[in-house]
Amino acid sequence: MKLSERYEGVVSVFVETASEAQSELNFSNPFELLVAVILSAQCTDKRVNLTTPALFKAYPSPEKLARAGLEDVFELISSISYPRNKAKHLIGMAQKLCRDFGGEVPSDIEDLMSLPGVGRKTANVVASIVYDKPVIAVDTHIFRVARRIGLSKGKTPEAVEKDLERHIPEGLRPRAHHWFLLHGRYVCTARNPRCAECHLTNWCLSSSILASASSPAAPK
Repeated sequence: MKLSERYEGVVSVFVETASEAQSELNFSNPFELLVAVILSAQCTDKRVNLTTPALFKAYPSPEKLARAGLEDVFELISSISYPRNKAKHLIGMAQKLCRDFGGEVPSDIEDLMSLPGVGRKTANVVASIVYDKPVIAVDTHIFRVARRIGLSKGKTPEAVEKDLERHIPEGLRPRAHHWFLLHGRYVCTARNPRCAECHLTNWCLSSSILASASSPAAPK
């Protein structure tokens, strides 16, 4: 199967079965999304969604978060992974937003990456969701799924990102991030992938290998 055919098949399945896929993080504006995505690094969306209501209530704007005390923010996000570092990043991010961007979340990827706590993945997530930028954020789920299916041989998230963006039409890229992420989170899991429930088996390079590995041993 040609790579272009594999991409065409995978994208067509997602368009048909997951056209309305979206972020599972709860937010009501670009600032809240940025905060939530920073908190989600190496943490589940479920845990982030349990944590952010109190944080957003205490600090509903960059201006208020920029004036926050480290210990106050730390206490509100203490159940999140790496809470002290993330508390520092959140305050620093808010201060830079106010100082350099008038309190508004920028749309440019490089501007977003200039904010404390914001790497390429976070910047791409925010830019694609808020500004519909034609970029694909590659996290551990997307990295795994793209390589398993056979869409990329990239050895780094950046290499996989380039492969996906090279083959997926611009208009579909913002949704593609959610397609692959949710597929990796609920179907093509790291351990015991649910191949029997997968709609992509006809296009997946690894489906027969994974299905065989997960099937019970034949009786002797």
